[in-house]
Amino acid sequence: MTIGVVGGGAWGTALAQVVAAGGEDVLLWAREPEVVEAINRSHENSLFLPGTKLSPAIRASGALKELGSCTMLLLVTPAQHLRAVLKQMAASDAPLILCAKGIEAGTRLLMSEVAAQVQPRAPIAVLSGPTFAHEVAAGLPTAVTLACPDDTLARSLAAQLARPFFRPYVSRDVIGAEIGGAVKNVLAIACGVVEGRGLGQNARAALISRGFAEMTRFGMARGARPETLAGLSGLGDLVLTCSSTSSRNFSLGKGLGEGRAAAELLADRRTVAEGAFTAPVLQQAARDAGVDMPVVDAVCALLEGRIEVDVVIDTLLARPLRTE
Repeated sequence: MTIGVVGGGAWGTALAQVVAAGGEDVLLWAREPEVVEAINRSHENSLFLPGTKLSPAIRASGALKELGSCTMLLLVTPAQHLRAVLKQMAASDAPLILCAKGIEAGTRLLMSEVAAQVQPRAPIAVLSGPTFAHEVAAGLPTAVTLACPDDTLARSLAAQLARPFFRPYVSRDVIGAEIGGAVKNVLAIACGVVEGRGLGQNARAALISRGFAEMTRFGMARGARPETLAGLSGLGDLVLTCSSTSSRNFSLGKGLGEGRAAAELLADRRTVAEGAFTAPVLQQAARDAGVDMPVVDAVCALLEGRIEVDVVIDTLLARPLRTE
């Protein structure tokens, strides 16, 4: 039995390592020829996950058609590229486990909705939670949400992915798991701004709390369950990515807080800060749903360069007092 991983970045490589730790053969698709060559030659992804020795059970390929015989596929491409990659893949009945976090620009669809459009035959699940790739690849303890509307399939997939250090919790709330992962990326940018501006731990804690309130309002408006948003894929992931420069989104926000331009920060990145692409899509989706998300609005203003950091901070602090 071979399990496929679509996406050769740090997170895709880490998930391939998790699968291989269970004794499964893994076929990892990567867009970059140098990644394919390095994994097959020296068992290392030196471009995106340097320093991690990969299992010999992981084989890399640059040809999507080779994944056709895999029993399940973990999709780890950036959110805005998921549709294009799914279109290149042959139609299949193999379960698709979506591991990208974001909302598609233009359509404002969640990743599960995109996959259902492009690959209607495939059962769909979502894997999300507080996961820094380098820690997962190193075998450090990690817990995630595995959401799927089919409870039997969810438990089967969780059993196949579970390892002594990697613990999936099953949920049927696909929408909640996806919204938590998408919104937290935007909020992590805001927390990075707090760090870059030197506003202190009190401010960051307040921002996480109020950001979580925004996540909950939006999630509930889209049909998510509150317990999902308060779980690993919501609050858990939010706390992780709002607290460390290991988060690409937090690092982007820190640069903004230090006064650097968004265009400069984004141009200097090999890896994707999903929150930068999700923010304007989320802002419009929230407005469509009639949901107030002032922190998301502030992040959008900073990314567009329409307003200075100190003005954004003053505007948020000057909002009318209200009940919690």
